[in-house]
Parts: sequence; C-alpha cells; structure tokens
Amino acid sequence: MPMPNTETPHKPIPFRMLIALAALLVFLLVMRLRLPGYHSIPKNLDANASITVLAKYPHDSAAFTQGLLYADGLFYESAGLYGQSTLRKVEPETGAVLLEKRLDAQYFAEGLALLEGKLYQLTWKENTGFIYDPQDFRQLGAFSYPTEGWGLTTDGSSLILSDGSATLYFLDPKTLQTTRALQISLDGAPLDRLNELEYIRGEIYANIWYTDLIARIDPTSGEVVGVIDCGSLRDGEGAPGPNDVLNGIAYDARGDRLYLTGKNWPWIYEVSLQSAQTP
Repeated sequence: MPMPNTETPHKPIPFRMLIALAALLVFLLVMRLRLPGYHSIPKNLDANASITVLAKYPHDSAAFTQGLLYADGLFYESAGLYGQSTLRKVEPETGAVLLEKRLDAQYFAEGLALLEGKLYQLTWKENTGFIYDPQDFRQLGAFSYPTEGWGLTTDGSSLILSDGSATLYFLDPKTLQTTRALQISLDGAPLDRLNELEYIRGEIYANIWYTDLIARIDPTSGEVVGVIDCGSLRDGEGAPGPNDVLNGIAYDARGDRLYLTGKNWPWIYEVSLQSAQTP
C-alpha cells in the first residue's frame, strides 16, 4: 500500500499578483535610476549624445505639438494648425487635458514659455503673441514681433524666440522688444531650421526641424556644443511615424527629468542622455 503524500501542494501565483510584482520591479528600477548622484543629463556629456527611454506617458495624437513645458507637476502644451490651435494643461500620468483654450481660427499656435508666473504663446505667421494666466488661461495681454514665431523658451530673465532661421532672438519680458540676436553655428556654419526650444542647465536645447536631432547651444557664443540623436524613439511598436516631426522638449529642473515628444505623437517620453558610443 503506497504511503500517503503528506506534502502540501503548491498553489499557482495569481495572475494579478504577477502583474503587481512586475509593476513593482519596474518602479524600483526607475527609482534606482533616480537615486542621489543620478542625472538625466550627465555633467560630462560628450558632444555626441544618445537617449535612453525611462518611461512614456499618454499623449493626444491629434495634437500638432509646437511648444511643451513642465511646471508644478503638469505639462503645458501649445498645439498648432489653423482652426485647431489650442493651449492645454495636461496631466502627465493619464494624458487627460485638464484645461484647454482654443485660439481663433486665424491663428496657428507655436512656441510656449513660462516666465514670472505668465505663459507666453507664439503664433506662426501672424506676428502675434499672447500672454496668459497659467491657472485659468485668462488672457492678460498680447504682443507683436517682426519675424515668424516658431519656438520659445526662457533663461529666467529673457524670452528666447526662434523663427526657423539660424538666429535666436532675446526679448525683454517687460517691453517684449528684441534686446539681442544670436547667430547659431555648427562647426563654423550657420545652423538653421531651429524649432522648439528649452533652456536646460545653462544651454539652449533646440529641435532641428524635420530631423530627429536636438542641438545644445551655448547662449553666449551661439556655438552648438553638442547634438543629441533621438532616432531610437522611432523604434518599436506604437512608435511615431517617419512624417511625425520630433518637436517638443520639456525639463523638470526640480526633479531633473527630461521629456520629449512630437507632432501627433502618441507618447511623451521621459528620457536620459548619455554620451554616444563611437566605433
């Protein structure tokens, strides 16, 4: 007569528990990367850099992104096209639009910057910018400029505007008049098609229109001190298509987090930078 089996049978781990454990592992990995001493943008970054995706967040693929910034835990986005232009306040985790202001159909929205508690939004060919209260998007004023409006950022004292050329314009936020024009060059040659801008740790980051490249610009000399290749964002299932232009840079200075997106992209990517491997 066989002896009875006294061992307790193993119970399968519930599927929900496996999902929870996987989510916990991902969370711990991301948090490990954010330990003190970790930087999304290394201090010794070489001239040629690449990216690593840390996380991705839902983004409205109908949004023709022209300007993006991060403030107080939220994304602020300027989306373009005539008849579809908006200013948006977006919750990062869900992509939910918490507040939206539609522009008149005659305006094509462009770059966006936040300075001294005011949002500044450009338009493309209308030579008109708008000033808003970031809390409720109430319009506080308007201003004009003689060039096209493409990208907009701030160094904390001036607004910095691109117009698609190789020139960046510094504007006094009190008078909204140009105080300086900076010529941008790469290896001694003018670098044009400068688009969306973000001021990050003493440098101007600029999308180069219709490329997957971001230029890092010295705001004093105008020299390009580095180029970031973001082409890996085109890889994998659900990646943006080849005609959907990379155009959106946001930086969380307090949390040292860098975000990238583009026109009609389904995701906003949180990335880190590293020096590119050379053969």
